[in-house]
Amino acid sequence: MAFHAHPDDEALATGGTLARLAAEGHRVVIVVATDGVVRDAPGAALRARLDELRASAAVLGASRVEHLGYADSGHGAELYPDPPGRTRFVRADPREATARLAEIIRAEQASILLSYDVNGGYRHRDHLRVHEVGRLAAQQTGVRLLEATLPRELTVRAYTALEWTGLVSGHNRQALQHGFTPRAEITHRLDVRGYARQKRDALAAHGSQLRKGRVAPLVRLLIRLPAPVFGLALGREYFIEPGAARTGKPSRQIIPPAGQG
Repeated sequence: MAFHAHPDDEALATGGTLARLAAEGHRVVIVVATDGVVRDAPGAALRARLDELRASAAVLGASRVEHLGYADSGHGAELYPDPPGRTRFVRADPREATARLAEIIRAEQASILLSYDVNGGYRHRDHLRVHEVGRLAAQQTGVRLLEATLPRELTVRAYTALEWTGLVSGHNRQALQHGFTPRAEITHRLDVRGYARQKRDALAAHGSQLRKGRVAPLVRLLIRLPAPVFGLALGREYFIEPGAARTGKPSRQIIPPAGQG
């Protein structure tokens, strides 16, 4: 089971891993905390984001998609009022959110939960809350927890290089310098280059996100890349397993092939 903050995070952070696990015969479930809509919007806009999520999940081979029912909290300085009928995730009672997630974990008898590292990746407030709720749910259910991340050093270097292209701005650089995870603390690194096409196509399914936002030009470029080139850029995914021994060399496998445990 993969627990994410917003539709499209499942593709960016864990798309290759989910596609690989599904191809190996595992049942894959995707849960998102929020609908991905920051400002109040008509019902059609909300349905569109979740429809994109379902399309992405189908590409990755997921068997089930669930939305916990919360609204996107946004990443700007201003936290907007709650939209009608939905609470912004960062305002939600963590115990309530944990109970909702734990119910799905138990119903699915999940063997592993993918969540986010302690920094919520790039420190988005919804991502930080996903980390908190993911850890609480793992403690309550006993599911094995792996937290998606990236090597901090690699992320900062890549972002700095991209600034020269104009595809990103320096707005997020400071957050990245304190986000994600130092390479030495990463416990698992998966090679998912063989599933680059699925990851790219899952990302492309989120068409509404290709037209707006600071990184939309970069994402548009990425989804136009041939699968082998896309795999060179985004063909490795990284995780931290809380409590796991740091051996200095990340494991290349997170779960045995189906039928072997």
